Amino acid sequence: MKNCILFLFLIVVFLISNTIYCNVAPIIKATGNQKYCPKTNLKIVTTITITDPDDTGTDAFYIQISSGYVFGEDILKLSGLHPTIISDWDISTGKLKLYSPSGAQITYLDFIAAIEDIEFFNSSSFPNSSRTFSISIGDANYLPLTDHYYLFIPDLGIRWNDAKVAAAASTYYGLQGYLATITSDEEARFAGKQAAGTGWIGGTDEENESVWKWATGPERGTIFWNGYVNGTTPNFAFWNTNEPNQFGGIPENYAHITAPGVGILGSWNDLPDAGESSGNYQPKGYIVEYGGMPGDPIIEISTTTSITIQATPSLKADEVICSQTALTTTFNFPEGVLDWYTNLTGGAKIATGNTFTTPVLTQKTTYYYDFGCTERVPFTVDVIAIPTITSTINPIPLCGTNDINLEASASAGTVNWYSSSTSTKIEAIGTKVTIPNIKQSGTYYAEAVDRKCTSLQRTPLNIIVYQSPDVSDEEIIICQGKSISITAGVANMNYLWSTGEKTQSIFINGLKNYSVIVTSPAPENCSKTKNITIIENTVPKIAEIIVTEFNAKIVTNGIGDFEYSIDEKNYQDSPLFNFEKGGLYTAYVRDKNKCGKDSQRFVIISIPAFFTPNNDGSNDFWTVKNIEVYKAFKIDIFNRYGKLITQLNVSNKQWDGTLNGKPLPADDYWYVAKIDESIPIKKGHFSLKR
Repeated sequence: MKNCILFLFLIVVFLISNTIYCNVAPIIKATGNQKYCPKTNLKIVTTITITDPDDTGTDAFYIQISSGYVFGEDILKLSGLHPTIISDWDISTGKLKLYSPSGAQITYLDFIAAIEDIEFFNSSSFPNSSRTFSISIGDANYLPLTDHYYLFIPDLGIRWNDAKVAAAASTYYGLQGYLATITSDEEARFAGKQAAGTGWIGGTDEENESVWKWATGPERGTIFWNGYVNGTTPNFAFWNTNEPNQFGGIPENYAHITAPGVGILGSWNDLPDAGESSGNYQPKGYIVEYGGMPGDPIIEISTTTSITIQATPSLKADEVICSQTALTTTFNFPEGVLDWYTNLTGGAKIATGNTFTTPVLTQKTTYYYDFGCTERVPFTVDVIAIPTITSTINPIPLCGTNDINLEASASAGTVNWYSSSTSTKIEAIGTKVTIPNIKQSGTYYAEAVDRKCTSLQRTPLNIIVYQSPDVSDEEIIICQGKSISITAGVANMNYLWSTGEKTQSIFINGLKNYSVIVTSPAPENCSKTKNITIIENTVPKIAEIIVTEFNAKIVTNGIGDFEYSIDEKNYQDSPLFNFEKGGLYTAYVRDKNKCGKDSQRFVIISIPAFFTPNNDGSNDFWTVKNIEVYKAFKIDIFNRYGKLITQLNVSNKQWDGTLNGKPLPADDYWYVAKIDESIPIKKGHFSLKR
């Protein structure tokens, strides 16, 4: 019985122990922020500790150059003897993997010894930037800037929506996964360029076309792009050239990191949910990001160290200054104090400190600082000679309100133009520029500019504005066949007509268009062209008179400014007339410039298009309104077969739709109307409706 109780007690202790420590993530910490001397091997850590309450080892460790990585120059390698560990360097991601050759777990003590023997090497004589190293127990890439982890999951042909679901269903040491959201250049470079593959990320415009948002992670709902190829970003985006483009008219609503070799490495393109079935635009997988989600635990499964490769100046390297000035630059170098020299080797020290001021310089000069390495680091100051204006065209005559062409040559660089000797507003830039719409005499000033260096004084260019001859284009109306004299219209000038004549006035010679260049005498020599258009009016001819019941329109052939009348006394501009009663009228038309006139008689009658002889007292008879004016009129009515039905005249003015007293059927009937000997016969048809 006692043995059973003891056994149960041990089981409880075992369960409690495992409940407390089950799946506890290790804590990894390292030191080793150091400076790096070119072409040396430097161990990336000075100390590293791994704390894990429930494990003494693991399968693998990953050490990655997580910022500043230079492909083809940087390398991480394992030095020393470590019989239980082998290393694998991935040049594409800048990551070194430590693991067992047999696949067995390796103790933390062996990993600590190995990590302390990992060395960094750069093959360049003058490497730049700094490097950050992430040391992690997991295979996901760790970016210290975001404190997030990134993992490419291969899955050929996976759809975006399926990738979104799969990413959200994954965890990494308790961190919630999501399709990656990339919000900075460093994150894009790390997750895109250094990721072990390309695929879906969490951007989409499926909600609103061309409004791209992050649909996953902590950034969910954040807009990062508006528009198509030439759109804009309110924060950060990294589209490939000519993306997003909604290619082929198919909705491309999902963001994808481009395949290597397709445009900018690590950039984005837009694809449909399924992508393409093969090739560069077939989805190869997706990138999961871990970190930043609500409820995520605080884990320390990664640590970082860094190296400083050069002191970082507050100004850009190869800084440019103007001649006869000095430059003061502050260098960020927390590892120590810099010593300054004028030579790469040897020579006396000229200054000490992380802020360095040059003497007044007149030419490009290189200084060297002691970085604590075997070779000094160069710092070059490019000195620009003060540029000058070497030639101009001055003064500049101008005729009337016009554009002015300014021209000046500079000893180097280009030219800034100002409207005064002290103005700070640049009116134009360039050795040859045009200033529009100059109205009055004045002065512009030229200043030579080479990069940020300017000439010591501005050069004036005087503009003298002369008035152009006061002439304007003209239209002259004449009657056809008439010859007249035309004039330039302003005296005491020089003239050159399009006919070759050089007098102030000339006689027209049958042409329709003439021009004359009028030039003022020296020193102005301002020219202006006057164009004269000859419009020949012809004798008007009445082509037809269109009558619609009590309205008439006079249609006229000819060129001119015509007026119209029906009594030859009262003329009007409109060819339209209204009448109160029918009758015989005469239409008159004449040219206002007395180039001739014409007349033609016409009649106002109203021939109905249909009638309804149903004895309802409305429209029971077919009759021609106002026909009684013409005493000799005769109208013959036929059926569709040409049979004469009846004849209307002054004693029989209407038809009731019968023949021999019997009603005729509803149908179309034809008429031939002879109204007057002077009026053409009218023919047409009408409808009988019942």
